[in-house]
Amino acid sequence: MTQIDAAWGAGASAGYEQLAERFRPLFARIRQGAIHREIHRELPFEQIQWLKDSGFTALRVPTEYGGSGISLPELFNLLIELGEADSNLVQAIRGHMGFVEGLLTSSNTARRERWLPRVAKGELIGPAWSEVGDAKQTDFGTRVQHENDHWVLNGSKFYTTGSLYADWIDVGVSTPDGKGGGALINRQGAGVTVLDDWNGFGQTLTASGTAYFDNVRVELPDLELESKFLYATGFFQLFHFAALAGIGRALSGEVAQHVASRKRTYSTGNGPRAALDPQILQVVGQLRGAAYTSGAIVLKNAEALQRAYDSRHLDEAAVLHANAIAELEVAQSQTVIIDLILNASTRLFDALGASATLQPLALDRFWRNARTLSSHNPRIYKDRIVGDFAVNGTLPPYQWRIGVA
Repeated sequence: MTQIDAAWGAGASAGYEQLAERFRPLFARIRQGAIHREIHRELPFEQIQWLKDSGFTALRVPTEYGGSGISLPELFNLLIELGEADSNLVQAIRGHMGFVEGLLTSSNTARRERWLPRVAKGELIGPAWSEVGDAKQTDFGTRVQHENDHWVLNGSKFYTTGSLYADWIDVGVSTPDGKGGGALINRQGAGVTVLDDWNGFGQTLTASGTAYFDNVRVELPDLELESKFLYATGFFQLFHFAALAGIGRALSGEVAQHVASRKRTYSTGNGPRAALDPQILQVVGQLRGAAYTSGAIVLKNAEALQRAYDSRHLDEAAVLHANAIAELEVAQSQTVIIDLILNASTRLFDALGASATLQPLALDRFWRNARTLSSHNPRIYKDRIVGDFAVNGTLPPYQWRIGVA
């Protein structure tokens, strides 16, 4: 069934359906075990490998390097479909996709030539940038020291989402002279320890825990002091929106199935079966409307990011303008999508009976996962940034850091 026939609207491009058909059987396999993995907390190592083997993790890699070279709207449309199968997987590959996007926009030709073929072959890169405790906003406690023909890395990170599944880890570091950048290290290298200690109540299978680095060797070409691509904040935020839109599709679909098969009904209801009760149908329709609207917003945001990407060869003023607008479009979508899906993940229980709270159905995962995704990059600040632009013409900040001021 095409996306149009499913009433989710047209895809991201004229060739989207052909692209999506490559992956829909894989998404179906992933979705089959999603509830079991959620209930038993089984980390999706196998499912991540399926994504690597299918070429999903190389979708943005140009065809000349062995990837698919797809557009950002096509990527985020596929991420919505993956999020419908399991939102954990969208977040688990978020750091990897951001690393690839950085390669695509980098002026470091040698770095691109070194890593794009590896990504095309299925190698996965996980992130390790966030620090907790007394970490500062201005620099990293995780540091590198230069030794002979290489660097040595020491420190620790948290929120290393997906690094447990990765072949390489991109670590945010500070150098002795106070510069910041990223150091790529082998996930299986000496001195590297990645723990499965993420204990958040949602997105429990993303492997967002702690990593320790004890005198880890970093090759000279794998320390990059270049700044992240300008639209990185919007790019990473849109991953969460795609996961939320996918959650919306999944919850509306599961609730519709439960309503269709439900034989018991209330004496105070409006029909002999829940499937014939207008009020129940209204709730299901509201859930689906929230999913549809969220997905449509994601695709519009992705178009803005694509314009920012396409501007990279233009003059500085054009680049800054395209990136500022992209950041604003994503920022002004954040509260809307979050409200739609958080409300839907609570409202869904109004279409069902008390049996919907039974653990084997795992319907609570939708709210827990949506609430966890929605807690990234606080929306109250995004609303303020958008308002400041609307009132005062103030452009948004491109990057942000959390830590002690």
